[in-house]
Amino acid sequence: MKRRVIAAGCIALTLGLTATACGDDGGDGDKGDKADGKGKTLTVWIMEGTNPDPRPFFKEVGAAFEKKTGAKIKVEYQQWATAQKKFTTAIEGGPDQVPDVAEVGTTWVPQFAETDALVDVTDDVKKADLAGDLVEGLKDAGTLDGKQYGMPWYAGVRSIVYRKDIFEKHDLKPPTTWKELQETAKKLKEKEPGMVAFPVAGGAEMFAAPFVWGAGGELATQDGDTWKSAINSPEAVKGIKYYTDLATKDKVSPAKVNTWTEKEVGDAWNKGQISMAVGGNWTPKAITDANPKLKGKLGAVPIPGEKGGMSKSFLGGSYLSVFDTDKKDLGWELVKLMTTGEFAAKWAKQTNYFPGQNSELKKIEQQKDPLVEPFAKQMLEAGATVPKTKAYGEIQASKVIPRMVQSILTGKSSVQEAADQAAKDMDEIFAKDK
Repeated sequence: MKRRVIAAGCIALTLGLTATACGDDGGDGDKGDKADGKGKTLTVWIMEGTNPDPRPFFKEVGAAFEKKTGAKIKVEYQQWATAQKKFTTAIEGGPDQVPDVAEVGTTWVPQFAETDALVDVTDDVKKADLAGDLVEGLKDAGTLDGKQYGMPWYAGVRSIVYRKDIFEKHDLKPPTTWKELQETAKKLKEKEPGMVAFPVAGGAEMFAAPFVWGAGGELATQDGDTWKSAINSPEAVKGIKYYTDLATKDKVSPAKVNTWTEKEVGDAWNKGQISMAVGGNWTPKAITDANPKLKGKLGAVPIPGEKGGMSKSFLGGSYLSVFDTDKKDLGWELVKLMTTGEFAAKWAKQTNYFPGQNSELKKIEQQKDPLVEPFAKQMLEAGATVPKTKAYGEIQASKVIPRMVQSILTGKSSVQEAADQAAKDMDEIFAKDK
């Protein structure tokens, strides 16, 4: 069976979520059994950096959780750069070394689930009547062989961010097709030669992926238990060519951008050096926080499809997963508390990311915030994930896609040659994972 994951979602900036987390799982006969945690403490690993100041949030969560269950929580903050290795080491050490609950990146779930370290909460999600309201792409990212390993907590998606003031100055409109994107970028280069019209950032994998998907291509496909690269298919090559031609032929992206990562694009945004670029739903706030002069001068629009509509865009984020310890029932209660109701809304508001429930996400889309609605639409209708296999983590770590893009931008390879080499590199990694 060949598949691709499609996602839905938006961002919650209000606190109007339904508090579904506080109900008991069972009837009077077992009331409180699973939630009886008096004298117990859950160890919780949370990634640092998503929330500028997470400690007040977790103080509230801890108080609510203790009131509900009698148990306390001990939050330990982890660095994204080293967390995956720390998780792997802890899993190898056994149940006494892993946390009871942890924030797990969606691309890590397959790796950890395959070790049997994560608890299958499929039945718990159904009993809590949550299954039908979860963002589909996030839910699917944490589901393997029909088993769900945690609850979607928050996510982000990329669309296009642009300088609204500059567009108005030159009577330009946000692009709705690939041709319009190309023409708009060329006009921006002409009218604002001191700025980067549209960065083709060679080090940013998720800037290139939408054009692969938008052309009808895939990064890889699955047939049974076997994954195979699809990055050199005619469809994928068409999307890669369009994206890289913006730099190599249309010259809307200067050579200095060839190796830029997403962080370097963000740095250039903050300095007022970019007219239009792929960016995340967190990007506008980050830009205006760093450069208040740009407040009110930014706009956003979904990444256009070739002929209209939208190209798919990577939907990534974090799960809250329960690890297989002797406190896994309490762990589920904490996960449920944090991913639904009041606390899901508070976390979304504080971090400017997207929560995992469709019912609340749609409320925000309906508010018509011009810097939120386009990302909401992108997630609701055109979100996608990378292949759900731990091998893809190695592919990303090996920078297969960035190396492919950079070889094209520097003229070392044709588009087809670079794609063929990337496919070969990917398939070698997939083969090792069998």
